[in-house]
Parts: sequence; structure tokens; C-alpha cells
Amino acid sequence: MTTVTETTSKPKGLPVAGAATALVLLTALNFVNYIDRYILPAVQEQIRGEFHITDSQIGSLTFWFMVAYMGISPLTGWLGDRFPRKPMIVGAALLISAVNFFTSDVHSYDSLNFRHAMLGIGEASFGIFAPSMLADFYPEDQRNRVMTIFNIALPVGAAIGVVGGGMIGAKYGWRHSFIVSAIPGAIIALLVAFLIKEPARSGRVEKAKVEKGVILSLLSNRAYMCTILGYAAVTFSLGGISWWMVSFLVRVQGMSQSEASGVMGPIIVVGGLGGTIVGGLWAQWWSKKTPKAMFYVPSLSALAAVPPALLCFFGPKPFTLPALTVAVFFIFLGTGPVNATTLNSVSAEVRATAMAGQLLVIHLLGDMTSPKIIGIVSDHSNLRIGLGATLITMVIGSGIFYLGSRSAPKLEAVA
Repeated sequence: MTTVTETTSKPKGLPVAGAATALVLLTALNFVNYIDRYILPAVQEQIRGEFHITDSQIGSLTFWFMVAYMGISPLTGWLGDRFPRKPMIVGAALLISAVNFFTSDVHSYDSLNFRHAMLGIGEASFGIFAPSMLADFYPEDQRNRVMTIFNIALPVGAAIGVVGGGMIGAKYGWRHSFIVSAIPGAIIALLVAFLIKEPARSGRVEKAKVEKGVILSLLSNRAYMCTILGYAAVTFSLGGISWWMVSFLVRVQGMSQSEASGVMGPIIVVGGLGGTIVGGLWAQWWSKKTPKAMFYVPSLSALAAVPPALLCFFGPKPFTLPALTVAVFFIFLGTGPVNATTLNSVSAEVRATAMAGQLLVIHLLGDMTSPKIIGIVSDHSNLRIGLGATLITMVIGSGIFYLGSRSAPKLEAVA
């Protein structure tokens, strides 16, 4: 029998002192990280032309990013559950900024691959440590809201990365896009170092039998496994679509790189930001009626995105952009709830390991291979078919989330 205890005397429902500062700064850092990640898709047509590479090779850049991302995840998860996370967050942010700055000296496809892999190490480290630390600043019933705010950075940062990267690249060359992106991350990292105090590990802590290892406990946690497997299926589609959408607009819609990047920015902001906020509020309201809501929202989100995405990829050209906006909105509905569910489905002492497991699985089974698969399909047919094929996994993800709702964890821990 597993017993559950509280590691803090803090009154229920109240965040730890300094929580708001931590949320603002870590969200800002997450925001900058997504800017960095989405610059490359914005300028990849320029890179493709300069290095004379195929769509399959362009897709491989994400592959090596994800190899490094996943390879470092078990180590960072172990570190995050045993050592202070603040210095490791600062170190990861400074690494990301340094990698972007030195991208200006990349002059071959292989060196660009190496650069992108190093970026994966920095982003994986931050992506594990930051949510784990935020979970210790806030009580369980507030984590959906906190993770929704934290993940607002995804659509906004991605939009600025696509727009800013594309415009700077078109005017000054693609290398300058990465140099500019290196500055804000370094500044925010220093603010984190001086303004955030490491919180005590809080929440429920399970004292399990010694022989029951951490990995086995996570594998036997049905709510956790359904969350990360459903998220992996959605990430397969989202990662592939995000990577190739600017190229799709250039080739199919006949736009220039700066025009395509300029269009994608508002679409990601309107659709992605709107979806993230609405999904978080919807899940918060619905979860008061049933804990299954934290699974229902991402399930419906994935399923609802399929029809507008099909219209975007295969419909008449006038429908491409409106359909894309609607598809992005639906995809992002589940972002906040799915991350909150991961944190709430495990005990306090393994949160960093659980986040590491999530990052490992969603990228191993998700966007590690989808950009390359789309590139291979595109090389043998066209980009429409390559993008359209990924929507199969959206339907699969919807089904997995629905199965997870049968074992949805309640907000209150039971001994």
C-alpha cells in the first residue's frame, strides 16, 4: 500500500512566495526558446538553396535535434529530481544563446546539424527543469492554469520566430536571424539567476516499496502513459506541420519567404494563443465537474483539428489560410491540460523524471521523425500528400487521450 504525505505546511491553495516572479521569468524564457526553435523553419528555403540539399536532408535537421534532445532527457530528469534546478535552468538558457550566436559561423550542412543537436541539449534541459520547479511553486489545483500560461509561450514564440526569422533572413541573410535571437535569452537567464529562489519540493510524496523502481512506477501509471502517448501522436503531426508550413506556402501558394513567414506569424498567434487560452479555461471549468476533463479537452482538440487541416492541405487556395488558422486553434486547445495532467499524475519526488519521460516519448515517437518522413514523401510525390499523411496520428492521439480519461487522477491524493 502506498502512503501519501505532504512535504510542506503551506496552506492548501496558496502558491509559494516568489511564485509569480518565477512564472513570469520562466514563461519569458520559454517564449525565447520557441523563438529560437522556429527560426530555422522560417529560413530553411534559404539554407536549402545555399547548401544545395534535399527536403529529406532538411527534415534530418530536426532528427538530430531530437536525438540530442532525447539522449540528454534521462540525465536531466535524474538531475532535476536530486539537485537544485535554478542553476541548471540558467546554464541551459546560456547554452541556447551561445549556440544561436555561433550559428553565424556555420558553413556546411554537417556543422548545421551539429549546431541543431546542441540546441536540442539546451532546450531539453530547460523543458524538464522549468515545469518541475513551477509545480513546486503552485498547488495541484492551480497547475492547469500555470501550465497554460507557461505554454502560451509556444504559439507566441513560434510566431515571432517564424516572422522575425523570415524577415531578418530575407533582408540581412539567414545567419543574422540566429544572432539576434541569442541576446534576450542570455538577459533573462541572468534575471532568473538573481530574482528566483529555489522552492522546496512540495505536494504529495509517495513512499513506495523499495523494490518498486521509478521507471516501473511510471510505466504502470496508466494516466501518465496515456498522457504522454497521446501527446506523442499529436506532436508527430504538429511538429511536421510546423516545420514544413512556410515551405508549403512558398511552393503551393506562390509566396515569397518573407510573405509566408509574415502570414504564419499572425496565424500562429491568433490560432495558437487563442487555442491555448480557451483550452486552459475550458479544462479548468470542466474539471470542476469531472477530473476526466483534463483528458477530454486534448482528445477533442486533436480530433477537431483534422477537418480544417485537410481543407488547408487539399482544398482550394482561398481556403488555405482560414482553414490553417482554425486547425492551429484546435491543435493548441489541449496544450495546457496535457502538461498539467503529466505533473498531477505522478508524485512530487519524480516530477522531473516524469517530464523527462514525456519529452523523450513525445519526441521519439513524435516530431523526431515526422519532418523527415514528410520530406521523403514530398521528394517522391508532393508536399500536400506529405503533410496530409500526418493527420492520421491526430486521430490516434485523440483515441489515446480518451482511453486515458478512464484512469484520470483526482485532484486530492488518497492514501
